Amino acid sequence: MGYIPHSPAERSALLREIGAASVDDLFSTVPRAVYRTEPPALPAPQSEIELRRGMAAMAGKNADGSRWASFLGAGLYAHHSPAFVSQLLLRGEFLTAYTPYQAEVSQGTLTAIYEFQTHVALLTGMDIANASMYEGASAFVEAVLMAERLSKKRSKVVVSKGVHPEYLTALGTYLANFPFQIVQVPLGPDGRTDAAALAAAVDETTFAVGLQSPNVVGVVEDWQAAADAAHAKGALAIGAVNEMFSLAVLKAPGHAGMDIACGEAASFGVPPSFGGPLVGFLACRDAFKRQIPGRLVGRAVDAQGHEGFCLTLSTREQHIRRERATSNICTNQGLMALAATMTLSALGKNGLRETAVQCLSKAEYFKALVKAKAGAGPCSLAFAGPTFNEFALRCAVPVDTVLSALEAKGILGGVPMARIAPREGAWKDLLLVAVTERNTREQIDRAAEVLRSIR
Repeated sequence: MGYIPHSPAERSALLREIGAASVDDLFSTVPRAVYRTEPPALPAPQSEIELRRGMAAMAGKNADGSRWASFLGAGLYAHHSPAFVSQLLLRGEFLTAYTPYQAEVSQGTLTAIYEFQTHVALLTGMDIANASMYEGASAFVEAVLMAERLSKKRSKVVVSKGVHPEYLTALGTYLANFPFQIVQVPLGPDGRTDAAALAAAVDETTFAVGLQSPNVVGVVEDWQAAADAAHAKGALAIGAVNEMFSLAVLKAPGHAGMDIACGEAASFGVPPSFGGPLVGFLACRDAFKRQIPGRLVGRAVDAQGHEGFCLTLSTREQHIRRERATSNICTNQGLMALAATMTLSALGKNGLRETAVQCLSKAEYFKALVKAKAGAGPCSLAFAGPTFNEFALRCAVPVDTVLSALEAKGILGGVPMARIAPREGAWKDLLLVAVTERNTREQIDRAAEVLRSIR
């Protein structure tokens, strides 16, 4: 079977129309010196049956996730996604739609986005949420830029070192050409941000204070301390979350005084997939909605009294005067936001909390094994602060040695901090371990046994 769409007659007709004698004439301007003298060394043609057989053999060489126990995290977490989610995402009206510019023919898309906004607002304890963003790092940057627009010509942003290093790198890249100062506050011995240092770093020139909880080493932070430090000097408080299941059992940033919430929502129905695609989110107080980046979908009533959905607010330069645009790089990850919406709708309040409790309980069980009398070999808990489903181990032997020992037993043991924070020498011996509802007790026991056996 051939895959060239045009017949010889059609190609001849096309050539006559453009005045070329042959296909070679179309490339006559290309110097002959750069032409290949020999055909490329490609394998012989195969039938579809042969090709499928060969591709299946290649796929068989991959590490099958069903045979491995995974404790990977560090910002992307492997949670269970209901089977119907991936199938409904394949529907043409969702899969092929770019963005709802024609609201009158996009009611399904707009309804789904509205539901996503509602879920995010409820989870974060905020008044309003936008129609999603690319991913957590750029969402954090946009939150900082939003806070700067809302400030009165201030020039400093104070952020905790507990914010994911990749988020901080993105922030530094974005602000490199702005006259803004970025001040990083260290973590204390328990893994939490040093509250005294945070308060001391904030002054009248500060426009934003950024905190992540659980932070990059898995420790749960105190939203209220950050909010108080910011508000005492007239700054805005930004709360970042990249494990959204934590909000089912921990206090939401909006309920603890934070002004803007942002981060990553991929835990809801979006697999890690080597780092993307993802789905960022951003929510805020109602008073700040005019400076929120991207777009908002709202619910309205038409002249006949029928309910409908529309783009209520769109602050991109395609829609308003460029000088008033809040961002010219952000858009919504509509398909991924739909996956998150369907997952949350399927779980409901009870399912959401049940999943979160499983994550918390299994992580605490793993930590208890590490702290047990027999110990976990050369690994110990790095910080005493409370955690949700992720914690850091301090390794007395090279982290790569620990990971290799686990991998030999079919276990992906975690993410080395040296990988995501290479400049932090004090973290080079840390291993981040994440536990989700997909991990079994047998897997956790086996991992702890391997850790104890390392010498």
